[in-house]
Order: sequence, then C-alpha cells, then structure tokens
Amino acid sequence: MDLKTYYSNIRAVEATLEGEHIIVISLATSEGGKAGVAAEVPRYVAAKMINDLRARAATSEETERFYLESEDRRLRIEQDEEARRMRVMVIPASDLRKSKDRS
Repeated sequence: MDLKTYYSNIRAVEATLEGEHIIVISLATSEGGKAGVAAEVPRYVAAKMINDLRARAATSEETERFYLESEDRRLRIEQDEEARRMRVMVIPASDLRKSKDRS
C-alpha cells in the first residue's frame, strides 16, 4: 500500500465533507462491522472511514433523524435522572390529622 496515495485520498474525501462533525452510517465489513449504525464523528475520522469503506456519509434525512433520536434519548435520560433524584416521604394519615387539628 502506498501511504502517500492513501493519505491523499483521505484528504480528498475530507475536502468534500462540510462541517466540523459529520454523521456517518456504518457499512458491513469482513471484520464483523454492523451495517446501518449512525454516529457523529470529526470530519477527518469520517473521511478515513469513508475512504476505508467502513462507512458512508449520511443523507440529510438520516442526519435529521439522527439528531431527533439523539434529542429524544437525551430527554428520556434527563427524565430518568429526575425520577431517581425525586425523594418521597411517607407520612402516616394520623400525623396529617394531628397537624390539621393544631391549625
């Protein structure tokens, strides 16, 4: 493998990509890589993955879906965290009646 050509190909692919971070969709590989997994990676990493035929750049629809799903996951995680932090205190009904009688 000619390393000069390899890295010049990566730079050429990188020049075609827009933005600092790119959404890529994985491709099936002979090493067991799973196809269809979306990930957000830096532009150079995306260029290397595309050049190595391990991924492809996501379409605008796939990118939009990725960000929507990410936002949904983030909201669910935040809600789960809020639920874990919530403290519940059990007060017997007799104590409530006593406090009402004092008022």
